[in-house]
Order: sequence, then C-alpha cells, then structure tokens
Amino acid sequence: MDYYLISTSAGDRSPAGVLVEEFVLGEDYTAAGIDSAEWGSATGVWSAAPEVSRAIRTDAALRARVTPVGRRSAYDTYARLGGGELPDEDRLRTFFRRRQPLPAAAPLNLGTSPAKSRRYRILFAGELGADGLANASQALRLEPTGDPRVVGKASGSAGGHGFTWELRRIGAGIAWCVDVTARLGTGPVAALGALLHHHRQAIREQGLIPVTVERFA
Repeated sequence: MDYYLISTSAGDRSPAGVLVEEFVLGEDYTAAGIDSAEWGSATGVWSAAPEVSRAIRTDAALRARVTPVGRRSAYDTYARLGGGELPDEDRLRTFFRRRQPLPAAAPLNLGTSPAKSRRYRILFAGELGADGLANASQALRLEPTGDPRVVGKASGSAGGHGFTWELRRIGAGIAWCVDVTARLGTGPVAALGALLHHHRQAIREQGLIPVTVERFA
C-alpha cells in the first residue's frame, strides 16, 4: 500500500489527514485502477476517496499539499492526530468502496519487438528537484546517456529475465516516467512485477505520485 499525508496548505508541516492507496494490477502488471481511502482529523472517519486520488494527479495545487510517506510515518501521524492505532492493511481495504479506474488498452503490436519482449511505462506526476533527481538516479543505478530527453539508463537481470530501464522527463514540469523493457526468459514472471514495483516505489520516495503503469508492447 501507498501512504500520503495531506496538509491544509502547501508547505504545511502539520498534516490534517491520511490517504491510503493501492494500485490494482492486471496479470501483466499494468494498472487497472486505484483503490483508496481517506481519513481526516476533522471528521475522524475513513471514507472511500477516488476523487482525491484523481485530483492529486491532475491538480498541482492539491498535489503541493500531499507528501508520500511510508506506513511508519503514516502510523505516527494518525496517532498524533487522534486516530489511535492505524488499522492493518486488511482492515484498510474494507474502506476501499469505490475504485478509481484507469484507462486500459491492449498493447500495440508493431511487429518490431522480439518475441517475449515487453515495454512498460511507469508514469509519475510532480517535479523532481536536484536532490530528488540525484536520489532517484542512485536508486535506479542510472548512467548518463548523452540524450537530453533521458536522465539516465540502466540494465539488469532477475529470475532469468533481462531488463533495461530509463528515467525520462515529460515536458517541462509536467511529469516523469520510467520506461522498462523486459526480455522474458523461462523463469517466473513475478520477477517483472517485483522490478516494476521497486522502480515505482523508488521514484515515489522522492516525492512524485505514481499515475499509472502502462504497457506499449
């Protein structure tokens, strides 16, 4: 699960609520939707929050009030705001009563990719500062490419599969993405899901908000 603290104004270090999200993934690890619930100190109740999940990805002003955190930080904040003990994740899922669907389409087959090769894009909303960019590059083990459109590129293998990934900026201050090419071998495909999850979390930890996981081929 992903946890966020929501403040009443941008830059406010005194959060007033907690947002909990979980990506709904298909069999090929593309995102089909986002389940979410929000708790506010003013009401003291949990409610489904698909509108909030959508808004923090499209509204820069609201996004400036949102801080991605881990469960430990959410746990401490929830207690400090008077919520008591943060429910475990199974309990939190019972508050996911309305899903925010994400657009889904079959991957394009252009006849240019080798057999068992897949291409994914993990899209993020927000902007990376200099520190965040350096941290993201380190977490993803990126090497410079010389291409102004690509921050860095890396490759690796896991579970009998080969992977290559790139961090790209989309527009000026609009969005970022990690593009992943997977060359599948004969091992369990779960290694692909684990890599996509790791890269999504690595960028999220730098303050960006994951929007979707798409597949292009």
